[in-house]
Amino acid sequence: MRVLITGGAGFLGSHLVDRLIADGHDVLVFDNLLTGRLENIEHQFGHERFRFVRQDVTEYLFVAGDLGAVVHFASPASPIDYLQLPIQTLKVGSLGTHKALGLAIAKGARFLLASTSEVYGDPQVHPQPEEYWGHVNPVGPRGVYDEAKRFGEAMTMAYHRYHGLDTRLVRIFNTYGARMRPNDGRVVSNFIVQALKGEPLTIYGDGTQTRSFTYVSDLIDGIVRLLMAPDTGPSKAEVETPNRDVDIHLPTNIGNPGEFTVIELARKVIELTNSRSVIEHKPLPVDDPRVRQPDIGRARRILGWEPRVNLEEGLVNTIAYFKSAL
Repeated sequence: MRVLITGGAGFLGSHLVDRLIADGHDVLVFDNLLTGRLENIEHQFGHERFRFVRQDVTEYLFVAGDLGAVVHFASPASPIDYLQLPIQTLKVGSLGTHKALGLAIAKGARFLLASTSEVYGDPQVHPQPEEYWGHVNPVGPRGVYDEAKRFGEAMTMAYHRYHGLDTRLVRIFNTYGARMRPNDGRVVSNFIVQALKGEPLTIYGDGTQTRSFTYVSDLIDGIVRLLMAPDTGPSKAEVETPNRDVDIHLPTNIGNPGEFTVIELARKVIELTNSRSVIEHKPLPVDDPRVRQPDIGRARRILGWEPRVNLEEGLVNTIAYFKSAL
């Protein structure tokens, strides 16, 4: 099929571009390069099944010809980005999602929204299943990202229920791998870059907060499975009481359920880089989640998916990338 990926020059979007082209699809990328980078996709320039357009997705969207799917990845996604770009983050989650959904309706295309585990906030249920509604501070500094994604999910489900649009919602958990920006503020890239430079590894708080880390190839495989899965959900009339075991339109967690403390991650990075870096602690940011771990039972049942790359293997690959990038 022909697929439009908004935010396709970003870390995750560019990996999805590569996978879809490798699978034989035509790919069109819209990206305003606010946080995306041309170097992530420049190896595809000149490919007969690839096209890039510099485009702000909060503005009018036009695509000539048919589209089989619209995949909405556009958004600042790292803490540094969405804290520095709060208005843009809220706009792309609201206006951008609205524009992308409108384009999907006009083209009769399937729509997939890249949502996030951040919709669970600082969770009071652990691990987090999709039916958990979350514990988010809407007026805190992180709320600009959390609520933008929560609104995007609500808008997507409204288009599904009201218009009968074939939609998919993926909740992405902490992902790492090649093409992360060295200064993007994510914990894996922060630690690796600091370790390679021999700088102290910065831990916010005491380091006992937990995260679950998904290697990028595993994440992309799960997203492609979700995008390509047949529409087996209920009819429009039945959608008010969906069966989460069969309805492909409901949110799906894609993440690695392996749970690690942040201090465990720091020690593992120091070990794998043979670094002499030490660990230093700084105050915990406002609303920083204490725990984060996906329940992936739904992904296993409806997609036959689970992660294959363990943390050490993924870190070795990511360290090799950063050694080259730096």
